[in-house]
Amino acid sequence: MRRMTSLLLLLCLLLSLVSCGKQETPQEGDSPGQAETASPETEVPEEVPPEPEPYDILDPTVMPEGGSRDGLTYSAWDGVVEHLFFHPIVSYPELAFNGDSEANGIDDYMVTVGEYGKILQSVYEKGYVLVDIGDVWSETTGENGQPKMVRNTLYLPEGKKPLILSYDDTNYYPYMLENGFTYKLILGEDGKIASWGKDPQGNEVISRDLDAIPILDKFVEEHPDFSPFGAKGCLSLTGYEGILGYRTQTTTTGWTEAQEANRQREIEAVRPIVAELKRTGWTFGSHTWGHIRLGGSKSLETVQVDTQRWLSEVGSLVGPTTILFYPHGERPDGDDWKKTGPIFQYLQSQGFRVFCSVGIESFSYLKKDISAVICDRLHPDGTTLRYSRQRYLQFYDAKDIMDVAVRPQREIKWD
Repeated sequence: MRRMTSLLLLLCLLLSLVSCGKQETPQEGDSPGQAETASPETEVPEEVPPEPEPYDILDPTVMPEGGSRDGLTYSAWDGVVEHLFFHPIVSYPELAFNGDSEANGIDDYMVTVGEYGKILQSVYEKGYVLVDIGDVWSETTGENGQPKMVRNTLYLPEGKKPLILSYDDTNYYPYMLENGFTYKLILGEDGKIASWGKDPQGNEVISRDLDAIPILDKFVEEHPDFSPFGAKGCLSLTGYEGILGYRTQTTTTGWTEAQEANRQREIEAVRPIVAELKRTGWTFGSHTWGHIRLGGSKSLETVQVDTQRWLSEVGSLVGPTTILFYPHGERPDGDDWKKTGPIFQYLQSQGFRVFCSVGIESFSYLKKDISAVICDRLHPDGTTLRYSRQRYLQFYDAKDIMDVAVRPQREIKWD
């Protein structure tokens, strides 16, 4: 369990240099198609960022002393912990939905800035509060002396329901840069997380209103009761195109000293971004290094190489994590619920304990033969906005959320 205050990572922030290089690297691994696009440049700030505002992160598994905090009464929650996940959100629909080969895929799997904001407002109004996925389950020792995962009791403000948010592919893949997404995360002049990118006219834009991460930061600033414990969301990272918009990856062929020097500059540039995200309630999980399928089409050796590469190139930057998000929602060994195959056993041996797939409900299951929990999460996106209105009514009504005017004119089935 964790508890931090505002100054925990201040030293890291002040000692890190903010700089950014530019490079192109070949794609590796099983992944969505990308165009070869260089990482955008960011000027080094001339002044040290201002001292960050205080930010407290509390433990929802501990009842506040006296059963209340800030005038609110807390009570135990042992029910379902809902889990929604997003892909990167569309900042400029006119670029995303311009009829090119990427348009329908983006329409299927992403939401727009406007839709995302309305979803946040809706779950807030319906009484959900944010909790960190790392607080929902923990590892303990069973009666047989072996480690096992247990579901924790959460203590929430009375009348509130817990919600996990996670965000897949927060890497800012090159193909996205030409299709209406932001380019990377940076620290703004106020020291807060912002996005950097270009608008449809090619103008550089720094904003806290165009990217899912700073948008949620702002929403919590304006509605602090949405996050009574300081939690935000868990960022699900691959590694083959770097992280958070910084090209921190390597390739296996033709690597030069100049490429490595540029990679090191990217690494130093992303460190203060990671530090500020962690300080303000964001956590990190693995999405594998190469976005590889884990269901059996890849050999155990391939999974081992990929995992070690993630730990080396991503885990070394974001720190240890117990969370693994399955690419394509594909379960290890074909079925991680009914059996524990060699790939699952290997991944668990590398420290992963919470294994997240995709489904039609926020399902979770504590495995009996190994210390691990598997869970499903729901996916607000174009597909479910069009075809799964009833299933998501506990969170929002797609009729109120979907921006039909800016999306491709495709079939909608609202019952």
